[in-house]
Amino acid sequence: MAVRGIRGATSVAADIKEEVLIATRELLVELLRANGLENSFEEIASAVFTTTRDLTSAFPAEAARALGMSAVPLLCATEIPVTDSLPRCIRVLLHINTDKTQAEMIHVYLRDAKRLRPDVKSAQ
Repeated sequence: MAVRGIRGATSVAADIKEEVLIATRELLVELLRANGLENSFEEIASAVFTTTRDLTSAFPAEAARALGMSAVPLLCATEIPVTDSLPRCIRVLLHINTDKTQAEMIHVYLRDAKRLRPDVKSAQ
């Protein structure tokens, strides 16, 4: 079995704790659904969340724990401050134990984050 990465991103209109948690939950639910992982977190080896520097009201990992991912190692970090990058952005990288190929992983981009990856089908 291999470890594969699944990427996703979303954004919020304002740095409000509830908005950050709702957007993160929405992103995780869609990533899990799209990749057939909604019934078990056993395949998730770990998750790394990042936020842009303008988001300080909540740890995105709180949303993952609220979904039941309490046994999954979770880490939050800050994105590097690239000029003209998307503001109020939440990103996640899930590491999945799977027999699927990397090409079979479905990456999800929601809200304003869709413009980050116009080449990804789910961002259309």
